[in-house]
Amino acid sequence: MFIKTQNNMDPLADLLTILRNGYLARKLEVSAPYSKIKEAVLKILKDNKYIKSFSVEDIDEVKKVFSVKLNYVDNIPAITKIDRISRPSVRTYATAKKLPGSLSGTGITIISTSSGVLTDKQARKKGLGGEVICQVY
Repeated sequence: MFIKTQNNMDPLADLLTILRNGYLARKLEVSAPYSKIKEAVLKILKDNKYIKSFSVEDIDEVKKVFSVKLNYVDNIPAITKIDRISRPSVRTYATAKKLPGSLSGTGITIISTSSGVLTDKQARKKGLGGEVICQVY
């Protein structure tokens, strides 16, 4: 199933909204349009067990779509809140020392750095700052 989104200005916000709505509707799987930055964010979410898995499916020669399996722990969604921090109209950047944590360290903040997309903990360890994409907990 391919989901056509209305907002072409912020594809990351669209992905986060698709995930949020999927959890609210208690879906087991959702679909989202493909992009490399979304793939990096989904990989971090999978590594931190916020989603079970994701795969890339070809619709035709040009279009690809993600199929994301959502994760539930004892019938409770793994993601209770997911917020976009940096937006196209207002970018938010932080140095390695001032990277925001998420929910007293129990959640993650996803950062786009010069070394790729990392969690706040990974970026601090490498001494990298960057654009604060979103917070997940």
